[in-house]
Order: sequence, then C-alpha cells, then structure tokens
Amino acid sequence: MNYRLFIAWRYLFSKKSHHAINIISAISACGVAIATLAMVCTLSVFNGFQSLVADLFTDFDPELKVTLAEGRTISATDPAIKELQERGDVETATLCLEDLALVVRDGKQMVVTIKGMSENYGQQMNLAQLLYPQTDEAPVLHADVLEYGIPGIQLALQLGLRPDFEPPLTVFAPKRGERVNMGNPMSSFNSDELLNSGAVFQVKQSKYDANYILTSLPFAQNLFDQHGRISQVELRMKPGTNIARAQRSIARQLGSRFTVSDRYEQQADVFRIMKIEKLIAYLFLTFILLVASFNIVGSLSMLMIDKEHDIETLRNLGAAPSDISRIFILEGNMISLLGAVIGALVGVALCWAQQRYGLIAMGQSEGAFLVEAYPVVVRPLDILLILLTVVVVSAAVVWYPVKKMELK
Repeated sequence: MNYRLFIAWRYLFSKKSHHAINIISAISACGVAIATLAMVCTLSVFNGFQSLVADLFTDFDPELKVTLAEGRTISATDPAIKELQERGDVETATLCLEDLALVVRDGKQMVVTIKGMSENYGQQMNLAQLLYPQTDEAPVLHADVLEYGIPGIQLALQLGLRPDFEPPLTVFAPKRGERVNMGNPMSSFNSDELLNSGAVFQVKQSKYDANYILTSLPFAQNLFDQHGRISQVELRMKPGTNIARAQRSIARQLGSRFTVSDRYEQQADVFRIMKIEKLIAYLFLTFILLVASFNIVGSLSMLMIDKEHDIETLRNLGAAPSDISRIFILEGNMISLLGAVIGALVGVALCWAQQRYGLIAMGQSEGAFLVEAYPVVVRPLDILLILLTVVVVSAAVVWYPVKKMELK
C-alpha cells in the first residue's frame, strides 16, 4: 500500500490527542452523508414521476409514430406507407388524420382535436382499457353513413355530455384553401355530426382528456377536405420486438421524408421539462454538498495542528512537502467518501421503503392523486453520478486549503 494512503487511513480511525477532532470529523462525514442522501432521494423521486408519466402515456400513445418531416398530410396509398404496413415486425399499422375543429353543442363551443383512425385502431392502442364504462372491445366508429365519436372525459364534462347524450355533436372545420366569406361565414366551413358511441375515454392527462375526440378516418378526411390522405401512421410492433432497433430500421427504410418517434419523443416537451427540473434540483443539491464539504476543511486544519510532531518526523525521514500535503488531501477525500457511501446506502434504503410501504403520501385525501405515495425509482447511473460529484467537490474543497498552508 502507498505509504501516504496508509497514513491517511490510520489518521481516519485513530484516536487524536483532542477528542474534538474526532467529533468534528464525524460531523463533517455526517454533513456529506446527509447531502448525498438528499441527492439520492430527490433524483429518485424525479425518476419516479418520469416513469409514472411514461406509464400513463403507454395506453394512448403508439409504440412508434411515423409522420412527415415536412408537410402535414400524405396519400394513404403512398408506396412508403404500403412498405411500412408490410414489414414483418409490425403487428398493426393504424392510419390517422388529426387536426383542430370547432365543436358546438347546446350553445357551448370548444376548439378540440379531431383524431380520425382506421378501423384497426382498437388493436393498436388498447382503447378498451381506457374507456368508461369499460368494454371488452373498442366501439365501432363508422357504420354505413353513421359516424360516432369518443370524447375525452374532461371534454365531455365541459360540454355537458352524458354517456347517452342527445342530440349529436356538430363539428365545424374551415374548408381547405378557401377564405372566410364575411357575408356568409358558415359557407366557408365544413360541418358534420358525430353520434354518441356510448363511452368516453380517460388517459388521466389533460392534454388528451380535455381536448381530443376520437372518430373514424373517413369522417376526419371528409371534415378536413383530406380525402384519401393521412397525417400519421401509428405502429404497434410484434411482441418481443426491440423498439429502439425497430425505430432505427424504419427510419433508414423510409428515409429523410419521414420522422419516426417513440413514446418519449412523442412527449418530448413533457420529458424535457422534467429533465430540466431534475438538473436544477441536482445543481442546488450540489451547492448544498459544497457547503457541507467545507466542514472537512476545519477538521483537516485541526488534524494538521494535532499531527505537527508526525509531520516533523516525516520531514526528517525525507518526505517532500507535496507528499505530506497529499496525506491530508487523501484524509479529506476519505472523510467525504465515507459520508457519501453512508448517505447513498441510507438513501437507497429509504427509497426502497418508500416503494414498498409508501411512507410519504401525496395527500391526505384518498384517491385525490393518481398515486397514493410519492413514486421513486433508483437508477444506478444516478448513484454513480452522485458519488462522482461528491469526490470531485470534496477534492476541490480540500485541495486549495491544504496547498495554501504550505506544509514545508
């Protein structure tokens, strides 16, 4: 063992002539441990919320979504779409047309997103699990000349809809390529009616529940003057398919005309905000760790005063000033690393207890939140990042004061 490391190790656990030095060293390690524990728990909670949001999107967002890189719509008979539907790893390819429209009912008006889907939509999005009341199969959206709509639950409440609502919803959309006729504004709009499908859907995300109406693809194509055209293809891959690998393969196959997005990329804004929040929390906690690490400087200062005789002996034995400084730098790093390991272990244990027993609840009212307790997910990379941060911060804090003391 390197003699500098050996001496630093002995100083860490040996008794000092002044018992206060041991107490201050323990307090320094505890400060680092508490800061590390806070980082582990906080970052794990952010991970938990990110996983929770991802799970909520699972039943509505497709595994992969193909859209045009430029432009809004493409012909449903485009050769690229046909090739996509014939891929061996694609279980279901649902053709969709999505755009904004105005819904009017009993004097209430709302701008909503109309999403028209081909008949196989139920195989792609497992909508039956999101419906209220729940059914074994997804409702029929198109039958002869009849068109049905499934509104989001919040949208249904805002419009005053009931599961057996009558009369049907009236939907308006501007005619394609026409300017508004101020003398007769209604002549510049396409209009159609959506009948009651007998159900509403609930994703537990306001983006969908308060803004979307699901209907058939022919209805949307007729309403938006996009006959025979679609805005996106939503894919459900066969079981066992590696989604990331399939995404890259489809992107290469389709070329630069198309964009292929997985579930996280479809909700890029949401997850980007969550990542920024996590980064800001990490930076604030790093600052707290920096302040806690300054306790180590006081501990080392007293230790160097206590070990003046040992320092003189080392000098007489030929140890260079840099070697003696290195001993105390290692001592400071050991104190911080000890605190970091203890804090990380306690933090992981608390996260495990929160996962298993829900120690900290989201609120007092049962059922008021999507989950009863704060969700946590411990990721090994976060633990490694935290330990690395502790080592770097403590090394920076310890190095300058020790060098400044000019141990010669």
